[in-house]
Amino acid sequence: MTLDYEALRLIWWLLLGVLLIGFAIMDGFDMGVAILLPFVGRTDIERRIVINTIGPVWEGNQVWLILGAGAIFAAWPPLYAVSFSGFYPAMLLVLLSLILRPVGFKFRSKLEGTAWRSIWDWALFVGGFVPALVFGVAVGNALEGAQFSFDADLRGAYDITLLGLLNPFALLCGLVSVAMMTMQGAAYLGGKADEPVASRARAAGAKAALALIALFALAGLAIWLFVQGYEITSPIDPNGPSNPLGKIVVREVGAWLANYGRHPWMMAAPILGFAGAGAAYALFPTKRGLATWLATSVSTLGVVATAGVSMFPFLLPSSSALSSGLTVWDASSSALTLTVMLVATLIFVPIILLYTGWVYRVLRGRVTAKAIAADSHGSY
Repeated sequence: MTLDYEALRLIWWLLLGVLLIGFAIMDGFDMGVAILLPFVGRTDIERRIVINTIGPVWEGNQVWLILGAGAIFAAWPPLYAVSFSGFYPAMLLVLLSLILRPVGFKFRSKLEGTAWRSIWDWALFVGGFVPALVFGVAVGNALEGAQFSFDADLRGAYDITLLGLLNPFALLCGLVSVAMMTMQGAAYLGGKADEPVASRARAAGAKAALALIALFALAGLAIWLFVQGYEITSPIDPNGPSNPLGKIVVREVGAWLANYGRHPWMMAAPILGFAGAGAAYALFPTKRGLATWLATSVSTLGVVATAGVSMFPFLLPSSSALSSGLTVWDASSSALTLTVMLVATLIFVPIILLYTGWVYRVLRGRVTAKAIAADSHGSY
């Protein structure tokens, strides 16, 4: 059976969402662990426990970030061009902070000095906190619309600055992201670290879950009352050519909520966001590590999906030239490219999932002070 262009575009929108959710869950928990590092580890050995819970797996978790960026490049070239060019200052900030992670893991325990190790502990904190914040800020700016435009030859022009990206609503979305990933990291630490680190992580995770509920609700209220959303008012051809200039777009407060009226099933996304965080808050004190991690993962799925379904069919609207906004129907690669990439995805993503599952099975069990002491030079 041959899929038509509309179906391929919709499938790739869903796949992009899956990859971003996978990144938020898998890479999100190791960023959350890094955020919690200076606070749940009060001695050197406790901080080594925290680091060694993610030391063997964090690089593998990065595959979700690479897959997401690759999917944008292959399936949505205009989105890749605008995001990675217009948001370049923010991207550079993320990359610089991510560089601190491998350096911190490798050098932190090379010397015995307290000051030396403290510097790298805080470097790892920055390497978790800054990307978590900036990724949320990016989502906030996507909801508000970015300042970019295309001319008749589809050459892009950008008027995006780092300070402009750090506006109040975007920072609120950044805090949602930080709370979400901190909660995710706390759930992982609660099931993976030795005591007393695990207990401190669970206590921090419960607070992060409450913070996520409050911040997520506040962001939703802002979208309802203040944030201007976007809506296409001209006819749409889901099988038409990829030309973002062939539509008419209006901008008004509350427009992002229209999808929930047209498609009530989309309410499942924010419900999962709130319900997962609420369940996690209740589960943290029970010491049920896997159940808590699954609850936080459901919440993360709901939060990320809420942004996606609210904006549909927009991928990245333009606040300065409304018709230049990028949508699922006018910013994709050709049907042939989407088909070839879909075949490759159906082959390789299951392999990645199976390998990831095998790695975590091999590395199952808690990280203990005794194990680190027994292999001090081999541990982080």
